[in-house]
Amino acid sequence: MLTRRGILTGGAAILSAGGVGTVLSMRLASSHYTAYATQLREPLKPQAASRDLIRYATLAANGHNTQPWLFRENAQAIAVLPDFSRRTPVVDPDDHHLYVSLGCAMENLKIAARATGRSGEVVVEGEGGATFIFSPQPRTADPLTAELFRAIPVRQSTRSLYDGTTVSTADIQRLSTGVTVEDVDIVLLTERPAIDRVRDLVIAGNDVQMADPAFLRELKDWLRFSPSAAMETGDGLYAPASGNPPLPEWLGPIAFDLAFKPASEADKYARHMDSSAGVAVFAARDEGPAGWIAVGRACQRFCLIATALGIKTAFVNQPVEVPELRDDMAALAGLGSRRTDIVLRFGHAPEMPYSPRRPVDAVVEV
Repeated sequence: MLTRRGILTGGAAILSAGGVGTVLSMRLASSHYTAYATQLREPLKPQAASRDLIRYATLAANGHNTQPWLFRENAQAIAVLPDFSRRTPVVDPDDHHLYVSLGCAMENLKIAARATGRSGEVVVEGEGGATFIFSPQPRTADPLTAELFRAIPVRQSTRSLYDGTTVSTADIQRLSTGVTVEDVDIVLLTERPAIDRVRDLVIAGNDVQMADPAFLRELKDWLRFSPSAAMETGDGLYAPASGNPPLPEWLGPIAFDLAFKPASEADKYARHMDSSAGVAVFAARDEGPAGWIAVGRACQRFCLIATALGIKTAFVNQPVEVPELRDDMAALAGLGSRRTDIVLRFGHAPEMPYSPRRPVDAVVEV
């Protein structure tokens, strides 16, 4: 993403040409966006309807905020299905991230259903996605489910500089033991030499991606520079969610080309990793869509536990996305020859603006 320094040095002259009217327009649109994001995350009421559960499911983490899912509902179940029209073939050629995203949405759905009295079980259908089948018996939420349910609307991928403080041993223990998804292993790296090695892999992966014009085109397609564009599409990487100023859509691509350079991105990732308290690495025991969905469920659960503890998270998946770095990442995490599925950094930081989401009607299959 853009950096503030890049915008200031490369785009200031262009921005000034827009005048006071442009600045005021951005402020007004940003205010509208804040209200929009708040409405998306309104807490569910007891005995929530299926559409309400789906809204909470869509608040899950997902790659590039493409929201590559469709939902199918009936009285007995809600299915989360892949939407291949929203895939990202350059950064995710085998749809790995797509299926992880489905798993994230399913975990939100399961937690929200159980927390609002609708018990049931998850059935994973591999390439067909996953289904939450309701039980006829009502269920009272256990304390952990209730805690994670409260975290759903406030969880975010906080792609900013963290404050450099450590996470307590007690919180590390909760993060480690609270992720109980079958056939998924999680490794927490909290020693500085290990974090530094992940940092080096992230930067190496970033360098590879920055040298790929196809990667840059795909990324640019999913950037939303202005509040109005983010609200209109309901998807994509909203610039202020990464700490960048909102820009008019005519200016954003120009500023992106001026500011998005390998050296500045490498510096940003180095600072982000250096400020983080630790790294979480996820790996499925079985490679393929079913395993990737399981990883998504575990990843989302981890992020919700972190949120409940006041800990922020952000994806640093470059060592997963660049194939030649996967073996090094797996070795660092002690995973042998297994594929590393997800890499998250975590730590403490202020809240950032929230990402957009599409309305429920747009994601329910008719």
